[in-house]
Amino acid sequence: MRSKSFEGMACSIAGVLDAVGDRWAVLILRDLSLGLSKYEDLRKSTDVTHATLSDRLKHLEENELIERRRYQSRPDRYEYLLTRKGGDIILVLQALAQVGDKWAITGDAGPPLKFINGNSGRPVKLALVDIKSGEMVRLRDVRPQAGPGADELVRWRVATFDQR
Repeated sequence: MRSKSFEGMACSIAGVLDAVGDRWAVLILRDLSLGLSKYEDLRKSTDVTHATLSDRLKHLEENELIERRRYQSRPDRYEYLLTRKGGDIILVLQALAQVGDKWAITGDAGPPLKFINGNSGRPVKLALVDIKSGEMVRLRDVRPQAGPGADELVRWRVATFDQR
């Protein structure tokens, strides 16, 4: 069951959460990023019900995170592929994996999945980078600032942060 929409909220995070939908959709996006594209493969990987999988695929397609492409006729069969917009969501998934691995969320056996540089084979991680200089920035040095799309609620949040 879906909760209330974040539509109209001046928050990029809420917008992404609204476009993704829920935890099942996150797992579907994970699988698509790993190259699974067929309905039955997505079903096997997530163990989600048919109704839920169909609903989440439609939601992701409506939000232009995936596209449905027919790969067989008689009977018609479709595969699901990430769009460019959906591909950018993978950064969110990698961030979730990175936090889960750091804090051993799934147990002490180690990370269930690693991300590596395909050229060097070395592990990679997400990091904060200064846009102009390219230098890494520590999380504790990051501050929020109201942007051009900020409304009064966003400005209040920033002011509250500044008062800490």
